[in-house]
Amino acid sequence: MLSREERNPLSDWWWTVDRPLLGVIIALMLSGVILSLAASPPVATRIGLDPFHFFNHHVLFLLPSFVVMIGVSFLSPRQIRRSALIVFAVSIALIVVTLLIGPEVKGSRRWITLAGVNIQASEAAKPSFVVVAAWLFSESAKRPEMPATSMALVLLMMLVSLLVMEPDFGQTMLISMVWGALFFIAGMRMIWVFGLAGVASAGLFGAYLLVPHVAGRIKRFMNPASGDTFQVDTAMEAFSNGGWFGLGPGEGIAKRNLPDSHTDFVFAVAAEEFGIVLCLALLALFAFVVIRTLTRAYRNEDMFARFAASGLAILFGVQAAINMSVNLQLIPAKGMTLPFISYGGSSIVSLAYGVGMMLALTRMRPQTEVAVEAGALRSYA
Repeated sequence: MLSREERNPLSDWWWTVDRPLLGVIIALMLSGVILSLAASPPVATRIGLDPFHFFNHHVLFLLPSFVVMIGVSFLSPRQIRRSALIVFAVSIALIVVTLLIGPEVKGSRRWITLAGVNIQASEAAKPSFVVVAAWLFSESAKRPEMPATSMALVLLMMLVSLLVMEPDFGQTMLISMVWGALFFIAGMRMIWVFGLAGVASAGLFGAYLLVPHVAGRIKRFMNPASGDTFQVDTAMEAFSNGGWFGLGPGEGIAKRNLPDSHTDFVFAVAAEEFGIVLCLALLALFAFVVIRTLTRAYRNEDMFARFAASGLAILFGVQAAINMSVNLQLIPAKGMTLPFISYGGSSIVSLAYGVGMMLALTRMRPQTEVAVEAGALRSYA
């Protein structure tokens, strides 16, 4: 037991971190292990790998991810700003390198291999960009003479341009939505919000006109008879087969046919084998993370911590919502991992980094520490 009387980094962390939020995140991680074991063996067998290939890698990536999450949760807001700036700069450099020398897979360049490890740099760019943008918006609110909002817009345009060049329209849409939410939270005028919404709509319409696979997905969503809808149809069948309580562990049928049952459609596998009850439980866990973080964020007097924690919670929640909506055929198909549930090394580590920052920013720190941090921020700025 850690006593409140003790004054060391571990005890300070334990008594200030949001333990219910930490517990729910760990529950999501453990759920991911169970669902990876349920969904991945048929996929691995189908492509000639060991049946537990993806499961072993999922667990292997989860261990350093947990260390990253806990380690980052110890950081102060000032350290978080600095780390996010470094991670964002490195991610942008890696995205550029990926575009130049990365292998082309299905018409996209999203992955690069470093030291034998496949890395998707755009995953790490997401949480770090949110924190950097929150920092700029907080500075703009404190000091209107500083062109921080313009700088945030320039960073958005730079990141979005690189993602479109990959191309990765799903990540582009996610980043733009979170940036827009931060822009609104920061108290910007509604005319700007509507203007940016119009620009985003024009961009989506342009992608529909100019990018064939985007147009194809939208057309298949509007009219399933216009093309191949095998994956989403199979996912919907999985929900129907599972009912409320599922067919039982290992008894699922959809995972035998779905090429992405361990990534984009793991939610459908969960529904078929464990039932809609488990899906509702997962939905409740994701909702708890978002609502709890937003609640703690809005109690924080530090504007940067408030904006950054809110942005990270929105990023986490919207990503989960997109994945689940695709599985339920509520939106056009788009590859997007379900946080901590889907297989994916870059995704899991990046999510752990983002969640670690959420835990750090929502810690209930003593007022003396907050005052020292505020003084340091003024001198740093």
